[in-house]
Formats: sequence, C-alpha cells, structure tokens
Amino acid sequence: MTPDLRKIEDYLKEKDANLFSYAVMNEDGIFEINTGKANPLNNSYSCTKSFAATAIGLLWDENKIGLDEPVTEVLKGEYDGYADPKWEKVLVRHALSHTMGIDKGYLDIDVEDIFSYGTDDFLSYAFSASLPHEPGRHYQYSDAAFYIVSRLVENRSGEKMDEYLMRKLLYPMRVQEAAFSRCPKNHPIGATGLYIRSSDMVKLGFLYANGGALYGQKLLSEDWIKIDQECGFAFQKTGMDGLLGKGGMLGQFLMYSPEKKYAVAWHSYTTDERLKGLYALSKEIMESK
Repeated sequence: MTPDLRKIEDYLKEKDANLFSYAVMNEDGIFEINTGKANPLNNSYSCTKSFAATAIGLLWDENKIGLDEPVTEVLKGEYDGYADPKWEKVLVRHALSHTMGIDKGYLDIDVEDIFSYGTDDFLSYAFSASLPHEPGRHYQYSDAAFYIVSRLVENRSGEKMDEYLMRKLLYPMRVQEAAFSRCPKNHPIGATGLYIRSSDMVKLGFLYANGGALYGQKLLSEDWIKIDQECGFAFQKTGMDGLLGKGGMLGQFLMYSPEKKYAVAWHSYTTDERLKGLYALSKEIMESK
C-alpha cells in the first residue's frame, strides 16, 4: 500500500509546524515528506535511546548480556566507585526501564552544563548519585541510565556502542549515515545525540514491526521484541491502541504498529503542541484501506 501523505502535508502547513522531515515505512517501502529547509541529518534526542536499548537486545540475542546482571559488576573497574550501596542492586533491566532508584534526572547534555559536573568521567558521575528508592520500584527518567546502557554495550561487545550498532544494525538496515554524540572520554552518550535521517530512523521501528527482519536479513530475535513490548525498553505505549513509540524532547518521534506492520518517524524542533494531532493522523492514514 502506498500511503497518501497529502493530509500530513496539509496538516503541517495548517499548523505551521517546525517539522523538517517525516517518513513512513511499510512492506511496500519508505515514503517521505521534506517540509522545509534543513540538514539531511538531525538530532533525534531521546529517540537515541531506542537504538541503545536495541544494542542490548542484539547482545542478549548473542547471549553476551543478561537483563538481571548488576550493572556495577558488568562495569567493574571502569568507574571510581559509587555513592550508595544500593547501586549493587541495580540490574541491566533497571537501567533500561529507568527504575534504578534515583529521584531526579541528571547527565542530560542537551540542557545541562557538562563542565559543572566537575569531572570528565561521566560513568563515575553517573554512579555518584544517591538512590533514595529501592532499585526496580520507582520510575525516574534520566539520561544517566542510558549512558550506563551505552557503557554496558561497550563492555560486552568490545566496541564503542556506535561502532557495534553500525556493524550489527545500521549498515545491515541500509542506513545512509549516522553519528552519535560522545562524552569527553570518547564513549557514546547513548541517551541522546543520534544524528540521522527520518527515512533511516524509521527503519528501526519497522524492524520491530516486522519481527526483526529487514532487507532479507534477520537482525533481531522475536524473543527480544516480545520482551521489549512487555517491558518498554526501546519503545513504550503511545496512548493509541496498538502503537508503540519513543519521542525526543523537541518533538522528534519514532513509532510502529506490531499488528499493522508499519512505522513512522519524524524530526522537528518545537516545544509547543503544533504536532499534537500528527500522531493520530499518521495512524489513520497508515491503517486506512
């Protein structure tokens, strides 16, 4: 099915939304709208976390990491220590699900002054937080969790997370180009800073929608996809029946339908609600006969 995206174009013009590119992917291919002047690659902000979580999924498929391993044990020797003994109870799944036990977000390089951290060792800084809550029992969103995820990937793959993803996922998905922000010690941030085309970002959503297969290759197991759908590591419920997605702080979005086998992605720069109707409109267009 070739989607009719004219309603999307009309909606964006009506709202004068600051959206750069919009892409959908189904079994018939990728269909894209470029609504204005912008660089081909744009910052995906927290949509980056979907790729970082998928890197854990790739390692899990290879039996190189377990979700119930303590992160301090996996990363032993790579940090200066931790501020709270409860860090020993923080598991891989807790970092992926933002349930480490912290009570505030931190290590957000998009809004914080990194020079205020007092160190260029972001891993030790991540472990310097106190844990007022028992790991696994309290949700607190934080980029620190996915910086830890990035370091877990690096530890178990033997490669920087972006290098591992390029070899195992991005190149096989025919991603034209991509770049990941890194910390002062040259480790990918993991939580933010993926620069990529919408027409390439959408492929990750379709990979999940299509049972882990893309371009004739099985890249991700259905077992991992089932775990992710149950736990919400890479993609979470959107509030619309059947759609799972992940957003970025300035309106970026990546979502997919497991049932209807399509994915939608866009890059934007807006803090208002001009894109609010785009989610349901995308669903309507993609699921229309």
